[in-house]
Amino acid sequence: MNLFSAFATDVAIDLGTANTCVFARGRGIVLNEPSIVAFNTAKGSIEAVGTEAHEMLGRTPANIKPVRPMKDGVIADFDAAEKMLVHFVRKVTGRTALRRPRLVIGVPPEITQVERRAVKDSGFRVKASEVYLVDEPMAAAIGSGLPVTEAAGNMIIDIGGGTTDIAVISLAGTVYGRSLRVAGNALDEAIMQFMRRNHNLLVGERTAEWIKCEVGSAAPLDHPLTVEVKGRHLLEGVPRTVTITDGEVREALAEPIRTIVHAVRDALERVPPELSADIFDRGVVLTGGGALLRNLDKRLREETGLPVLVAENPLTSVVLGAGKMLTDLALLRKVTND
Repeated sequence: MNLFSAFATDVAIDLGTANTCVFARGRGIVLNEPSIVAFNTAKGSIEAVGTEAHEMLGRTPANIKPVRPMKDGVIADFDAAEKMLVHFVRKVTGRTALRRPRLVIGVPPEITQVERRAVKDSGFRVKASEVYLVDEPMAAAIGSGLPVTEAAGNMIIDIGGGTTDIAVISLAGTVYGRSLRVAGNALDEAIMQFMRRNHNLLVGERTAEWIKCEVGSAAPLDHPLTVEVKGRHLLEGVPRTVTITDGEVREALAEPIRTIVHAVRDALERVPPELSADIFDRGVVLTGGGALLRNLDKRLREETGLPVLVAENPLTSVVLGAGKMLTDLALLRKVTND
C-alpha cells in the first residue's frame, strides 16, 4: 500500500467555504476539515490549519487570528487560501511522492478569472503536474450519479456554507446557473441574531451551528424537539442557559429559507421548456451540508410540486464528483471551464 500511495498521488479537492474535502485516487476521501487557518500575528507564522484551527474559534488570545480564506463562495484571503491548500495537499500526498500529482479542484461558479488563476497557481505551487478547475454544481451532479452527459435536464441545488448554487445541467454543460449568497453560514447568523433578539443571549457561531444541527428544520416536525443553549446574557453579563424549541429555530431560519425557495422557483421559471419537462420527470437533487436540514426537501417539494431528493452523500458529493474525474479524463476535459 505504501508503494502504491507513492505513485497514486492524483488528488481532487472541494474548496468549500465551511469545509475542505480531499479525495485521493485509489484511496477515496482522505481528509475533511474546516476551511480555517489560524495565524500567529506576533510571529508571522501559521499556528494551525483545519480541525485544529476550528477548535480555537472564539478561544484565541490576541496574537492568534483564525481566518476563513473562503467567504460567501469566493476567496476572501488569497494568502490564507494558498497556505491552506498547500497544507492539505502535502498532508495527503506526503513529501515522498514519486511523481507530481494531478489536481482537480471544485470551485464556486461565481469566482472571477483572477481568483481562478490564483487557485491554479496555488495548485502548481504544491508541485502539481496539471491543475483542472471544475464548477462545484457540476462536480456535485457527477458525484450524485446524475447522467450529466445526456441530452436531458438535471437540476441540482448545492447548499454549502457560503453559497447556494442552483444549476441545470445538460450535455456536460450548465444551461442555467445561479449562486445565491444565502446558505449554511447565513442560517447560523440568523440563529445568532434570534438568540440575541428573543432571549438576550449572546452565542458564538459554533453554538449557532450546533443549534441548527440539533433542532433546525425548514418545515414543521412530526415530533417536537428542544435543546438547552448556553451563552452570555446581554443584560446581566453572566453565563446563562435557556431552553429553545424547534419552532423557535424554524422562526429564526424563516427568512433565509424563504430566499432559497424563491431562488429555486425563479430558476424553474427561467429553464427552457424541454428541460423543464425533464426536471419534472427526474426531480431535483439536493447536495451540500444544507441538504441535511430537516424537512428542507419536504418544503421544496410543497413549494415547487416537483420530486426533491437528497443525494446519498450530500456533504461529499462535490469531492466525489471531482474524484470520479481523476479516472475519466474525457469527462474532465468536457466539463473543465478554463
